[in-house]
Order: sequence, then structure tokens, then C-alpha cells
Amino acid sequence: MAAERGLLALAPGGQLMLNGIEWTVESVEPQRGQLRLVDDNGRAETRSIRWLMHHPDARAVRVTPSGRSARLGQPRSLEDLKEDQVTRARIRAEHLLETVTGFRDGGPERARPGEPRPAYDPERTTLKERLEAKAAEMAALPDLEAEALGLRYMSTRTLERLASASESSLLLACADGRWTRRKQERWSITEEVREAIFAVKKECRNRSRISMMARHRLMHQYIAEKFPKFPAKNVPSRMTLTRVWQEWFGSGGSRARYARSAAEAEEAGVGRRLVVHRPGQVLALDSTPMPVKLRESVFGEAVSSTLTLALDLYTHSLPAFRLTLESDTSVDVAMLLRDVMLPLPMREGWGEDMEWPYPGVPAEILTEFAGHKVAALPFFAPETVTTDHGGVYKNHDVIEAERVLGCNVLPARAYRATDKFAVERAFSAAKTMLFEHLLGFTGTDVADRGADPEADAVLTRTQMEHVIATWIVNIWQNHKLGEYAPSWGPEEDHSPNSLFAAAMGQGGWSMQIPEPELYYKVLRKHHVKIHPRRGVKILGLWYHGDVLDEDRFLTPSGRGGKHTDKWVVNSDRRDRRQVFFQDPDVDDAWHVLRWTGLPPEGEIPAFSDKSAAELLGTVRQRKLAPRTDADLLPLLLEILGSVTPVEQWPTQQEPKPKKATKRERAARSRERSNAATAATDRGSAARSAEPDAVDESWEEHAASVQEAVDADRRRRRETASESGPAIPRTLDASLKRRHLFLTPSVLEDDEDDELAEEDA
Repeated sequence: MAAERGLLALAPGGQLMLNGIEWTVESVEPQRGQLRLVDDNGRAETRSIRWLMHHPDARAVRVTPSGRSARLGQPRSLEDLKEDQVTRARIRAEHLLETVTGFRDGGPERARPGEPRPAYDPERTTLKERLEAKAAEMAALPDLEAEALGLRYMSTRTLERLASASESSLLLACADGRWTRRKQERWSITEEVREAIFAVKKECRNRSRISMMARHRLMHQYIAEKFPKFPAKNVPSRMTLTRVWQEWFGSGGSRARYARSAAEAEEAGVGRRLVVHRPGQVLALDSTPMPVKLRESVFGEAVSSTLTLALDLYTHSLPAFRLTLESDTSVDVAMLLRDVMLPLPMREGWGEDMEWPYPGVPAEILTEFAGHKVAALPFFAPETVTTDHGGVYKNHDVIEAERVLGCNVLPARAYRATDKFAVERAFSAAKTMLFEHLLGFTGTDVADRGADPEADAVLTRTQMEHVIATWIVNIWQNHKLGEYAPSWGPEEDHSPNSLFAAAMGQGGWSMQIPEPELYYKVLRKHHVKIHPRRGVKILGLWYHGDVLDEDRFLTPSGRGGKHTDKWVVNSDRRDRRQVFFQDPDVDDAWHVLRWTGLPPEGEIPAFSDKSAAELLGTVRQRKLAPRTDADLLPLLLEILGSVTPVEQWPTQQEPKPKKATKRERAARSRERSNAATAATDRGSAARSAEPDAVDESWEEHAASVQEAVDADRRRRRETASESGPAIPRTLDASLKRRHLFLTPSVLEDDEDDELAEEDA
């Protein structure tokens, strides 16, 4: 009882919980104010009662009738009750208040019409009379109504017990204790069974995924071998193991290899929670196929594109994005990181409400530093970049760009979308808030796709970039965040803009606008040698500039290490017409090297977007646009028909016997084996009634095949020469028939006569 009231039982044999460890009181010496404690491992300690009284984590342990100990849990409250249970508890409390005070609301100042009733008038009745009257009233209620209200067993003794409760806990005391019954331990899970369950869990970690039935049998095996004296009937059933497994280890719905990687990450300490508390601390990058078809700007065909987003995990802002046709490249990702550090310039059609609004740094100062008006979008230097394991994010060019920007790379675990869930949610939100309303929307998958989204596509890549940028600045940055409230204001409503403004007010903001040379530094680097006349060769193309003709570049660079005596040239794979060369003698000076295959500058007329669109429209009208293979197929068929018609195909002239494949030969062997097995299964009596079957072995089958080949060769020889080959004469007979001194004409006549005689 002392433990149930929260008191510490200091009698010998009592149990205490100190810092989560159970201790048993071995002896108590009140004359000295000391007691001796022993834990489950046999370790004994002598402590003073004063030390125990001031211990911050000392709790009593309840001892159950079976002798098992259980920790005292947190007290129950009204929040543990359901709505209907609270209503029933209020009805009980009203009956109890009427019994004690004569009024259902607890006093005459809140008396209801007709109160107090004669049987409960406190001036005319005693408490005992009112208790008996209430018990009789409860007993007279219909069974169905009493059962529904929970008043069926409201006896005099129950009313007396509830009347002793304090006014603050009266409603909770009137609640049925069975509604909030504390969950008890499973008595079938003994120490042996517990050890077996954890042993099976450890064993299943490196095995393939198995069913709960198999785990139950492995538990039986472990207990039978490790604890031979343990009764087999006391081993929990499979259903009990299923419930315990789910309570201890979760549902276990993950795949086996993913569960192993998660366990290894947890052991290595890399799966810990990261608390983000400032903008730019963690930047998440991810790419996804654009769910809207676009029109390419050259021939107007409907094409797919890839959207790459950069999301700040603290403010959930989208400081930068990239939209590339087909798939993105490592250069696009490197430029995306550079865009995060640059202020977004105002676009055409944007009003003053979309300019820089954040307090602390006036927009005029940013305009002076950036050289243009700045839009309402945060920009900062990222500290940590987290990505998935896509090829563009693992590219060495992106890694080098992150090193130049001073970012730490924090790759997400493989097949763990939860490591970058925020950017995944951003893609989903963008789809529902923007992309679903645009023409050319392709839906979630092929089954949800429209009749012809390619024909509905009307936006080009430039137009879509403008739409996305306007949506981010005007809508995304101002929309209300649901569950992403900051730690210092969990009940407040915030948007990405308000979070960034609050962060600037709390911890300040370092305005770092990178130099224009940052573009060249994040490009791909090539270590090459300079040819005296041809220049440098980058990815199979030669580039040259007037600066390379200077004497200082006609000698080796003097660089040491892996790339000895080579020069560094940066290239942008998106534009192969030129590369960039940094001057080693002038700081932040870059030279442009043009492709030697280009004509001199000025010979190609400049085209604006409008004139280029008009020119391409004229090309399409005159049918000069490139044609697909489907359009050119009729012309190809005409050419092939005039050169090699179908009648001249070797396969159409004479069909050749097809050789049996390995699968067909195996099927034939399987049929014969099955027939032999069936004959054996039918028994000797059945076999005697059937005619003897010829058991053809593989040697006989091979011989029959060889005979068939020889017969086919013989038929071909006979077809080639129907008369048969003639037997040649011997050399001696030929010399005797021919006279050496006769003329050829006489000789031929004699030979004809001899042949005629031989034939006759």
C-alpha cells in the first residue's frame, strides 16, 4: 500500500527504483539512519536515509500478488478518457454531489429548478439517509439505462468511498477504473523466453526475411537447446510472440537489406537526429521528373524536363531551382549551389510587393551591392548539403564545387527518403499547388495520365521558369507552414518568409554576395598542355585565344604533383563553343578561348528571340524541319524494294530445317522421363497389359540424327548429278588409245568411234 501511495517502503525486502535500476532493501538501521541496498547483480551499497530522501530519481516499485515487481507509472488524468466516458463520469459526479450537498451542481447558489428534492434536502435529511435514498434510486433504474450510464452498482458503500474524494479529483474518481487500466506485463515472457526472443531477433538480422511462424520455431529451438529443463508448454504461442515482437521491435515492414543498413547506421551513430536552428545550416537537394510537358523552343515538340530544387531545412524556403530539358547534369547542380548564394533579381512583371521585404537589411543596400533590385527570396552560403545517391550528385565536379563553396556533404542513406523528407514534401506540394493547374500535366503515373498531354503542352522552358519563380516568391514563401513550426514558437503560425525574418532578428544574417568569378571556379577543370599553334584540346575540340600566343604560355606551367607542367582550363559542358582560362599572373582575370571551328566574331549576324522564332516558323512552313524516322519510312521502303525485294531474301528462297533449341531438347527428355516414371507408377500388372515401348537411349537418338544428316547429304548429291559420276580411265589406257603423231582432228574422230563402241 505504501508503494501504491507513492511512498518508499524501507522495510527489509522492499524494492526501490533508483536511476532506472531496481534495488532491494536488505537491511535497515534506523538508529544510524542507514540502509543497505542490493541490485539484481548482487552489488551491495550502504546509503543514508537522508541521501535517499533527496535522490532526484527515487521511486517506489509495486509488488504484484505473483511476486513480480512493476514500476509505478504516471498518474491518470481526464485526457485519458474518451468523450463518452467523460460524460458518464459527469453524470456519476452529479448524483454524488446531490447525495452529499442536495444539489447536482454542488451548492445552493447553482441550484437547478426543483432542487433540492425532498429525499435529498440537507436541512431535513441526514447524510446516511441521503446515501440510502440514492442507492435505492440507482437500484430502481432500468437495467439498460443503468448499464449505459454506469450506475448499475452504485451501492451505499460505493457512494461513501466516492464521497471521500477531494473536489478537484471528484470527476476522475467517478470514472470507472477499468477505462484507464494500466497495461500489465505478459507473465508468459520469462527471462528465458526474453533471451530467446532477442537471440532470434539478432539471428534474423543477417538472414533473409522469414515469417513469424519460422521465428516462433527458432525460439522453440533456442529454448530447447539452451534451457533443456524449461517446460515446452510454457513457451508462448505464435500469436503472443507476434504481439510482443510488434511491441518491442515495431511492425517490421522494412525490407531485409534496408533493416540491416539501418541497424549498422544506428550502431555507427550516424542515424541520430539533427536539430536545425538557423538558415543555411542544412540544404537539401533533389531532382524529380517535371509532371508537366513543355514545348522545346526550336521545333515546338513536346518534351520532358527535370526539376531540381534546393530547400533550406530551417525556413523551408526554396532559394534556388533549375529546370533542364530531359535530365540534369553535374554542371546544373553546381550552378544551383551558386544560385543559392546569389540574390534573385526582379523579373519583368513583378511588382513592388515582390521586392526584398526582410527587416534588418534595407533593400537599397542590397540593390547597391548586387547591382539590381532584389526579389523577396532568401540567399545565403550553405553550410551542409544533403543529397541522395544519384549520379549527378556523386559526380566529382559537384564534389569539387561543394569544396570551393565551403560546404559539408551529408549524403542521405540509400533508399531512405525520410532523410530528406522535407524536399520530397516540397515536390508534392508544388504538384498540388501549381502543376496540376497547368496544361500538359501528366498526372502521378501513366494510369492517371490524360488522353494526350503532349498535345496540351503550351509552355516553353523559359515560360515555365518564369511561372515557377513567380510562384515561389509570391506563394510558396508566404504560405502557412503546418507542422514545421520553430522550437521557440510551436503554437505560432509561420511561413518561410516569417521564419527567415525571425532568424535575422534572433541571430543576425551575414550578407555574402559572391564575386562573378565564382561561376568559373565551379566549372569542370581540365589539366592540359598548350600547343604553340593549335591551342588547347578539351574533350576532343581545339580552343585558341590570342593570349595563348604570348611567350609566357609557350613553356610548361611549372606545376608539380599529379599534373606536372600542365595548365588548368575550365569548361561549361552546356556551351562547347568556348572555354575559360585563368591568368596565372593577374588575380581574378579569366580569358575566353573560342573553338577554332567557329568563324570569326562578327561574321554571324545576331538574332534576337523574336527574329529566331520567325525564322524557325518559316522553316516549318516550307517543310525544312528535320523529319523523324516514321516520316522517312515510306522513302526507305522504296529504296529497299528496288535493291533487295523480299523474294530475294535467303530465308524466303528455301526453308531450312530448324534445329531444336536447348529448351526443346530438355522438354523432349522430360516427356520421356515422365512417361517412364508413369509406367513405373502403374505397376507390373499394368505394364504387362500394355505393348512393350521402345526405350530409346540418347546414343540411339544421336545415331538416328546422324543417319538423317547423311541421308540429306546423299539426296543433295543425287540431285546435282542424276547420271552418276563416270569412272576415269587409267593413264596407261589413255596413252595406248592416243597416237602421238596423229593430228588432233583425226585423233578426235578415233576417240569418238572408240567411245561409241564402248557404249554399244
